[in-house]
Amino acid sequence: MAFCPAPPLLLPAVEGRAGPETVLLRAACADALSGLLDAAPEVVVVVGDGPAPGERFGDGDRGDLRGFGLDLQLPFDGRVRPGGARLPLAHTVGGWLLDQASFAGTRVGVGPADLAQLLRDLPAPVGVLAMGDGSARRTVKAPGYLDAAAEPFDTAVADALAAGDAAALAALDPAEGERLLAAGVPTWRAVGAAFAGRHVTARLHHHAAPFGVGYLVADWVVA
Repeated sequence: MAFCPAPPLLLPAVEGRAGPETVLLRAACADALSGLLDAAPEVVVVVGDGPAPGERFGDGDRGDLRGFGLDLQLPFDGRVRPGGARLPLAHTVGGWLLDQASFAGTRVGVGPADLAQLLRDLPAPVGVLAMGDGSARRTVKAPGYLDAAAEPFDTAVADALAAGDAAALAALDPAEGERLLAAGVPTWRAVGAAFAGRHVTARLHHHAAPFGVGYLVADWVVA
């Protein structure tokens, strides 16, 4: 399992000239994806905010970068097909990360509400790529301005990721996450609930807020 953020700047087409912050972030995500794929999953479930309950993404669906002034489509799995569903940003970035990691298996995209059932439905081995940002209130220049509670909140998430503490993720306060503009909270809660009580070997690769938004990267091996 890998945890990655979903800022559009992760995509080189959006960022343009690479900055040192995103170079470090991309490297951390690559390390986390390597940990995920070491288990040789046949299917990777990309879970992130955006899909309606019951909605799934797969072969032929596509993300696009029109919201960032770019006429570019990115396939989620395979090739873009006419009439394919449009992906939320989290799944667009997740598909791109899997491409960078050369994952050739099957991909399924879902929202947090559908993660547990999908994991029950799919035969092992299954990987999970959990996409979500921390608080967007880490600095005065952050999208949501500075909130003193933002850094401790993100640090608590980082501690849970580093410890492999699924129960702590499941117990994150959704109201406080919403107030702090921490978009990853629904996804982290869903992952925590799905794997609570399991033995986890964890590595935290990255915890920073270079643009006023918390970016956390980790990988878990769940027994």
